Amino acid sequence: MRTGFSWVTRAQLVHSWRDARRLFKMERHERRIAPTQPGHSSICTELAAIADNANNGSHLTRSIQGASWPLERYLDNSDRADRLSGGVQCIPIATPHGRFKVWTKRVGNNPRVKLLLLHGGPGATHEYFEACDSYLPAAGIEYYYYDQLGSYYSDQPDIPELWEIPRFVDEVEQVRAALGLNADNFFLLGHSWGGILAIEYALRYQQQLKGLVISNMMASIPAYNDYAERVLMPTMDAVVLAEIKRLEAAEDYANPRYMELLLKHHYVYHVLRMPLDKWPDPVERAFKHLNPKVYIPMQGPSELGASGKLAAWDRSAELRSIGIPTLTVGAHHDTMDPQHMQSMARSLPHGRYLDCPEGSHMAMFDDQERYFRGLIRFLSDVDNDRMSSRAPVAATNTRGP
Repeated sequence: MRTGFSWVTRAQLVHSWRDARRLFKMERHERRIAPTQPGHSSICTELAAIADNANNGSHLTRSIQGASWPLERYLDNSDRADRLSGGVQCIPIATPHGRFKVWTKRVGNNPRVKLLLLHGGPGATHEYFEACDSYLPAAGIEYYYYDQLGSYYSDQPDIPELWEIPRFVDEVEQVRAALGLNADNFFLLGHSWGGILAIEYALRYQQQLKGLVISNMMASIPAYNDYAERVLMPTMDAVVLAEIKRLEAAEDYANPRYMELLLKHHYVYHVLRMPLDKWPDPVERAFKHLNPKVYIPMQGPSELGASGKLAAWDRSAELRSIGIPTLTVGAHHDTMDPQHMQSMARSLPHGRYLDCPEGSHMAMFDDQERYFRGLIRFLSDVDNDRMSSRAPVAATNTRGP
């Protein structure tokens, strides 16, 4: 997917990225990037009140459960096997090509709400999810960072046969089992490529899930490529687009000019709507650590469409068979079509749509308060049976407070 971490020949482009950043910083934007102005009451206000209650020794009042969830219990790791390592577990994974280990890290304790995060790429890292630390603990959500096999914190075998969707699905199931997650508590959030993986996991193992979140990912790569061609490319300067196309035609992806053009004319408008020198450190690290040996075979080398193993992937027709409560997240400035993601929620028997009008592909940063408020509300509603598994739930648009 074209994500904030969707690099091409990443190992070759480390220097190109740095060179492009230097060139970018030397210039001023020709167009001003509009700052995020949500225009609604801030979730930070709510979280500040929660923090005040906690500091006074009272229980967390913003609760995922029907009753308030005590802060001391959320922070109590005394009976957790991963206490010594601060929540980190390196989980053994069996594959057709041997056994490897993948990295996970737990934050918090909640027996009813456990959220596993699937990062994008493929071959990116959990690092850009670190924005969760500013919101999910105050809501009492137990959550898990996880680097998929081939990603920076996990083993990185150089075995091309491992980079297939069914093998990744098997991996997620092994991680779930090792972490002790089940249908009483297991929520799965997939962003970008992670959204593809989350959909595939749900189609095969939805009996293990309590809820599903598909963030900034369409259900069809052909539809994604069509959206890029029809909608996104025409918004670019014609001379710039022609130069990008020439570089791609020559397969000159390691040329610093390629990344310079994409950063200035595409990334800061559709991947993360902030000036490049304001991009948060977790995003910088996610870029830096992407593994091209996973990314390129699956996504393909071009930043303006998918051409790898995922090129024909389409699960639009199968969404109706996902019977668990599901949240889809779209953003108006995304590389993904937000109308498509809203239609996904309507196709799901128990779907809900979260709209991020100020956001791009990384809406957890550029429409952050709205993103996390909608996510927390969904988790709370599912946990409190406000999204029945027996009757369809209409798609909703979370724009206001």
